[in-house]
Amino acid sequence: MDVNDSRLTLPRFLDQVSDAFGTRVAIHFAGRNTTYADLREQVRELSRALVGAGVVKGARVAVHMANRPEWLVSAYAAARLGAVVVPVNTFATREELRHILRHGDVSLLLMQPSLLKHAYLDDLLAEEPGIATGESGRLRSTALPQLRRVACLGLDAGRGGVQSWPELLALGCDVPDALVDAVADEVHPSDDGVLVYTSGTTALPKGVLHTQRAAVLQAWRFAEMLRFGPEERVFTTYPFFWTAGIAMSIGGTLAAGGRLLLQESFDPGAALDLIESERATAVHAWPHQHKALGEHPTASSRELSSLRKIDVSSPLAALAGIEKDEYGAGASYGLSETFTIASAIPADSPLELRRSCHGVPLPGMHFRIVDPETGEQLGPDQQGEIAVKGSSFMRGYHKVLPENYLDEDGFFRTQDGGSLDAGGRLHWTGRLGNLIKTGGANVSPVEIERTLEKHSAVKVGIPVGIEHPTLGEVVVLCVVPTAGARVDAEELRGFLRERLAVYKVPRLVLEFSTDELSYTGNEKVQVAPLREAARARLEEAGVEIDGYRYVKREGV
Repeated sequence: MDVNDSRLTLPRFLDQVSDAFGTRVAIHFAGRNTTYADLREQVRELSRALVGAGVVKGARVAVHMANRPEWLVSAYAAARLGAVVVPVNTFATREELRHILRHGDVSLLLMQPSLLKHAYLDDLLAEEPGIATGESGRLRSTALPQLRRVACLGLDAGRGGVQSWPELLALGCDVPDALVDAVADEVHPSDDGVLVYTSGTTALPKGVLHTQRAAVLQAWRFAEMLRFGPEERVFTTYPFFWTAGIAMSIGGTLAAGGRLLLQESFDPGAALDLIESERATAVHAWPHQHKALGEHPTASSRELSSLRKIDVSSPLAALAGIEKDEYGAGASYGLSETFTIASAIPADSPLELRRSCHGVPLPGMHFRIVDPETGEQLGPDQQGEIAVKGSSFMRGYHKVLPENYLDEDGFFRTQDGGSLDAGGRLHWTGRLGNLIKTGGANVSPVEIERTLEKHSAVKVGIPVGIEHPTLGEVVVLCVVPTAGARVDAEELRGFLRERLAVYKVPRLVLEFSTDELSYTGNEKVQVAPLREAARARLEEAGVEIDGYRYVKREGV
């Protein structure tokens, strides 16, 4: 796909795949099938309703839903009008949700009422009186000053200022198809398309703004790189509120004419039922979820021979009869800022090549390796910081001036280490900073540290990431208590659980004294020695986390 192709918009993408695969099943969810033609018609219906609701090009439409068909319908309907889709993290705390809605300038919120233990609608009405007592379409909230309308699935009638879904759809009754089509015709690849919020090095989630082109370009790229075809049946747990779910799972599957197999929340037994009954060919899940699937009591008795496009390291591979390492998507590199992959090679490339690099720059993408201190460009095979720009790079961080994150040549410094060899292949060596990546999610130590400032028993609280074979890293909190105080580990974890998303809560709390810490010249705690000390304690005690027991390493 030419990176300058005029068809690289979300409405044209959906039309293309619907024209090509209309009668094929696009989505299987909760025992129901949705064909490509069904999906397009549902998107058109909601698009008419959004026009009737006053949504215009550039408006911010938040989608607060789990992995279900309505997420796709809502996102594509908004994008069809040139609105900016703002996916909302279903694990977000109330503070994070409020930040996303306000910082993202959201004017319309499309949501589901609850998920597992999360009572989204009840919480919203309890915390925002302007919504609870307001009039739909004319909401007035100083806390969420841009918000004018909220619509919710699963309601028989509206609640306060929140519309039911049928009430929202009724707004499109007098909107002609010709108008919806005319609006879609004015959507261009360069238009703002998706505003993704991701936890990074700042305390609150960052808004990463992408064009329509980035989302669609990556869909076609994933279909090609993953070697997907119309026969694909893809079970995914990748959340749709992050770029991997949007580009790799949704985009790659639809671009190929495949079938998405969805669960609203991950349950390994029910997931195995779905994988087996629907004859899944690929599984997109985090390592710890692959582990849970492979270790489920019923896994060994399942008929999983349909699985072909999974990594041989997955516990499911052996159960599917996969013995040779002939497929894997690990030879790639990307970020939320590049809407996932910026470098890659096909997943069926020779094993030696897949093990030796992290891909080559994709068309329209440009890499540099620079000295982390001086910014000087380095030569082949020299280790430094990865810098990137190009066709799928973000429009920018929302409400941040570009000079604050781009160098003078427009490159983005990733804070990741690596090199480029003479053949142009990228070699990623790890993060230069202290960002913790656990279960596929980024956790900012700064956010945890700032939250701990509110706890009277904590003098110093430093989160560190300890390697874990399935989670990548686990968050371990190292604490120095205030004088005379006692740190109760479970009470402290409970304190954080009330204020942070669940994946940010440390798995373990370790107590240290002040003189056990090492300091820099300006009295900052040195994280690397503390991380090693924490790991040594885990090994000495033989601590087990998520099925992995830490044991003393040879020679250490």
